Amino acid sequence: METVTLNGTKQTEQDRLRQQELKLSGEIPGHVAVIMDGNGRWAKSRGGIRVKGHQAGVDSVRDTVEVCAQLGVRHLTLFAFSTENWTRPQHEVNALMSLLVQTIRSETQKLHENNIRLTAIGQLDKFPTKCRNQLAEAIKLTKTNTGLELCLALSYSGRWDVTQATRKISEKVSKGQLSPDEVSDDLISSYLVTADKPDPDLIIRTSGEFRISNFLLWQLAYTEFYITETFWPDFRRDELYKAVECYQGRERRFGKVSEQVNSNDREKQTS
Repeated sequence: METVTLNGTKQTEQDRLRQQELKLSGEIPGHVAVIMDGNGRWAKSRGGIRVKGHQAGVDSVRDTVEVCAQLGVRHLTLFAFSTENWTRPQHEVNALMSLLVQTIRSETQKLHENNIRLTAIGQLDKFPTKCRNQLAEAIKLTKTNTGLELCLALSYSGRWDVTQATRKISEKVSKGQLSPDEVSDDLISSYLVTADKPDPDLIIRTSGEFRISNFLLWQLAYTEFYITETFWPDFRRDELYKAVECYQGRERRFGKVSEQVNSNDREKQTS
């Protein structure tokens, strides 16, 4: 497989061996979602302002994207800015908007060269024009790439997502274009902003918090959780390897019993 490098350094032999070990030891999650938490606390613990933590977190994003691409993860969704984040102090919001533009501008070419496709979900119309334009350019440049899909959740809310889907379905029902009996789990999923993506297999939350913070509420129904005490700016590939290794040790039953899961696995191996 092509080696993806976003950090400007070549992949080490130790890193290649660690990844090969993970590929051989179990299933690599097809879709990884990340709640990138702890930037502000990381900065305050070092006597800095909160925005310094957001800036430092960009290195963690770069490392996580690179490793996911190298492992063969197909989809990586990062909770970059929530709907609730708009209520933060205006100076912090302004700094985040500037950082978003700067990061997209500096990273897009690297993503493109490594066959990574950038997408975004959320209420993008709420962002300043400069942000929207920079994001649109990056999405356009990378849209035909066939490697990892990097999806940024921006001004995203799980409740908003379910609400907008419900509203669209209700409109069709009211116009007689859809029967209430046709409303199903699959139909609702098809109206969510993640309709073109599989539900996450693994969600990682940094900083030790045990909540999903209004992120992908519908989509996380059967997702495996990995919680780490590490603040996001300190999150690096070794921690990601631990998360994947932990995921591989889980038995994903989806409501079934172990015997059924094991029987299905044997059938797949012999077919």
